[in-house]
Amino acid sequence: MRPGTLIRLSLAGNRTDRLRAGLTAASAALAAVALLAAATVAAIHGGDFDYRPDGRRVLAPGSGQYASALLVESGLRPGVIFALVMLALPVLALAGQCIRLGAPARDRRLAALRLGGATPGQTVVIAGAETAAASLLGSLAGFGVYLVLRVVLDRRDADGKLLLPTDVLPNPLILILALLLVPVLAGLIGLLLMRRVVITPLGVVRRLRDRGPQPWPGVLIVLGLVLFAPKTLQNLLHLTPRHWRLPEWLPLALMGAGVLCVMVGVVVGTGWISYTAGRLLRRYGRGPVSLLSGARLMADPWNGSRTIGALLAAVVFGAGTLGFRADLATDFAAQNRLGELTDPALGSAYDTGFYFGAIRLVLVAVTIALVVAAGGVLVALAEGIVARRRTYAAMTAGGVPRSKLGAMLLVVTLVPLLPALLLAR
Repeated sequence: MRPGTLIRLSLAGNRTDRLRAGLTAASAALAAVALLAAATVAAIHGGDFDYRPDGRRVLAPGSGQYASALLVESGLRPGVIFALVMLALPVLALAGQCIRLGAPARDRRLAALRLGGATPGQTVVIAGAETAAASLLGSLAGFGVYLVLRVVLDRRDADGKLLLPTDVLPNPLILILALLLVPVLAGLIGLLLMRRVVITPLGVVRRLRDRGPQPWPGVLIVLGLVLFAPKTLQNLLHLTPRHWRLPEWLPLALMGAGVLCVMVGVVVGTGWISYTAGRLLRRYGRGPVSLLSGARLMADPWNGSRTIGALLAAVVFGAGTLGFRADLATDFAAQNRLGELTDPALGSAYDTGFYFGAIRLVLVAVTIALVVAAGGVLVALAEGIVARRRTYAAMTAGGVPRSKLGAMLLVVTLVPLLPALLLAR
């Protein structure tokens, strides 16, 4: 197939296809901005500590023009780069959810291409090329946004130091690789989503899972709650012989293992949570909304599980960051109080501005990830409506009120989210 024909076929479609391409391009632009920001921080030179013969520690020149120590010191910059790269992951998850928008109409178009003589491999390549082309346009748009932000955010503080690294540019090769990485990953995600699709000349067959989700995430959640419970440590102390002495780190280890088990079970087990919530709604529900919602959740518990998992991961990370901030503030307050009691003239023992400033940057990144993940949940809701609009139209024609259908869609979206958020909290 010629490249021109491939591009023309991949960009064909109706309004839903154009909306899908636009959302995919917007997600790719956000991911490109995050990766370019990480590449810019990596391009900063200097900031190493040199030790003089007299024992003094001197900062090597090259990064002293920045106001934040996170950019000045070379040992702290990898953490900033890692945070920016991780910020691109929920955006790529949003792109993966946008790819599914309007899938039935796209499947019918691909089936028509098969009827016209295209091979199964060619139809899959066309679907992947659609995603890659939209992501490439979005990546180029993200590069334009990056250049504009460099000019807009070129600010200095009262001491004349730069707030952001707007004076450096990444290596051109790194710049090109960062721009091409987004469409390549988006295309691979699109091909991965097509792995259960069989395109025939008479339609599209999706290989769905016949069994419900495995209950091992629930086992992890229960195990984590048991390990985290204070009663577990009390029972362990009661069962331990008196001449044995438990390690001092055991309580923290039990709590950490419990939190880890709960978080892994919640983030990975969104499909199981949806399926279990659907079973409970079908068993104990009495109205049409609960019965329809339960049947819908049991029929497809994996719908939107990726975006819900990304949202829960952001919630978990944000909750952990806030907990660490509270613990750090308590520790600093205790140290300062001790310093005031022992030597009132000494004053504050620590400069807390650097630590809390770094935590604020992490919280900003978590907030952006939460907004992106919430957008993914909304896209998943819209994708479900578009994919099943004929079913909903038939239900409306059969006498189901529109208000009940709207309530059912709301319940299907929120019910799997609420218990997971409570457990994550």
